Amino acid sequence: MEYRRLGASGLTVPVLSLGTGTFGGRGPLFGDWGTTDATDARRLLDIAIDAGLTLFDTADVYSDGASEEVLGQAIKGRRDQVLISTKAGLPTGDGPNDAGTSRARLITAVDAALRRLGTDYIDLFQLHAFDAATPVEEVLATLDDLVRAGKIRYTGVSNFSGWQLMKSLAAADRDARPRYAAHQVHYSLVGRDYEWELMPLGHDQGVGALVWSPLGWGRLTGRIRRGTPIPDGSRLHTTADYGPPVDDELLFDVVDALDAVAEETGRTVPQVAINWLLRRPTVSSVIIGARNEEQLRQNLGAVGWELTAEQVARLDAASLRTAPYPYFPYRRQEGFARLNPPLAG
Repeated sequence: MEYRRLGASGLTVPVLSLGTGTFGGRGPLFGDWGTTDATDARRLLDIAIDAGLTLFDTADVYSDGASEEVLGQAIKGRRDQVLISTKAGLPTGDGPNDAGTSRARLITAVDAALRRLGTDYIDLFQLHAFDAATPVEEVLATLDDLVRAGKIRYTGVSNFSGWQLMKSLAAADRDARPRYAAHQVHYSLVGRDYEWELMPLGHDQGVGALVWSPLGWGRLTGRIRRGTPIPDGSRLHTTADYGPPVDDELLFDVVDALDAVAEETGRTVPQVAINWLLRRPTVSSVIIGARNEEQLRQNLGAVGWELTAEQVARLDAASLRTAPYPYFPYRRQEGFARLNPPLAG
């Protein structure tokens, strides 16, 4: 396993981390993802830790808190061997303070997460979404208090836009509050929007990317191909509308390129797709998922080897699409490109 700093922070994390959205299995979305119980979760953690994967990501909305509960049971007796990342901010009920990142909400959410996880601290606590109704100063002051209380150690965000993240970082600097070390983002060969603004921001400001859905919401498993229907048993039949949209022609172009590279390297399509992400700027860790031991072992095979520069270039070419304004001139016009060369692609 390779290890990297989480952004500009002092925290070292493995380049692969395990998402626990499959733990618990409650509700219409997470029930389709997986129903891993504590016994199976312990076995998955055994395999992951043996391989050097020690960062486990969850959230309070995953299976209505059951994911945190199952993860908490799985880490009993080995809390000092693992890093726990969890998130809060999305609605968990119908009450006026059951959503958002107000002071009241964050304190309640952190205390509830600690109880479910069976621990007295969270290594990385992330805001699951930007709360436009709460001043960023209130959010940062509350997180600062939670850090000082020893309940959380590092802070981050997820699914923020560029201006939302930059406004928060500027306020943190002005008021001497802890800066966000991580941004959990969607990024894959069929979803490269992260590169247009958030990647340059992360590079400039020292915010590391934790990548969610690196296989394009299950589309880059190698089972979905041009001219064939979505296979029986694919969770896309029931969960596609929850995830990022993907153009079919883009998907098939990328899969064709992945097939060719997979054959050349003797690796699987998912392993190639994840390895491509590991070579991108600002990426600190890629969050993989697994419903069983076989899937976990397969995804762990994405590390320990490297794509060639020529293979990366082919994958880049197959997956690149025209950026929206104001970004496309910086890709297509020489004068703009000379002033601001892209970090990737």
